[in-house]
Amino acid sequence: MVKPDKGFVIDPEKPFFIFDSNGEWHATLIKGCLWDSRGEYMGFVRGDAHDVYTAYGEWVGNLTHDGRIVRRRVVERQPLLRIKRLRPEKPKNLPARAPLPPQRAELAHTMIDVLDWDPDIFRNVPDLKTDLS
Repeated sequence: MVKPDKGFVIDPEKPFFIFDSNGEWHATLIKGCLWDSRGEYMGFVRGDAHDVYTAYGEWVGNLTHDGRIVRRRVVERQPLLRIKRLRPEKPKNLPARAPLPPQRAELAHTMIDVLDWDPDIFRNVPDLKTDLS
């Protein structure tokens, strides 16, 4: 059973691919920033627990070593991060396609794959967001 991984390291200079449990490619992580297949900025990853946030600062879940974003099925909603940073520049080494997804272990019943549960989570504007400027 898969739990959020804290013991793996991601090379910030190399692309790290994010898939859902069905093997569909959703994002690429480069230098802590998440990019979709069109090169649009989606969010960021930070911390030793590989916490994943949307571009608006909403916590989504934790990144696992096999490239999934997971979280507990029942979680208390976290406050939005107060972020004041410009959208990063699109990286020059953003790949046009992803490799085949890795083999995946089953998730524990208490965990969900966030991208299976809500594939549009990075497009949603959080209702806690007070100002879009």
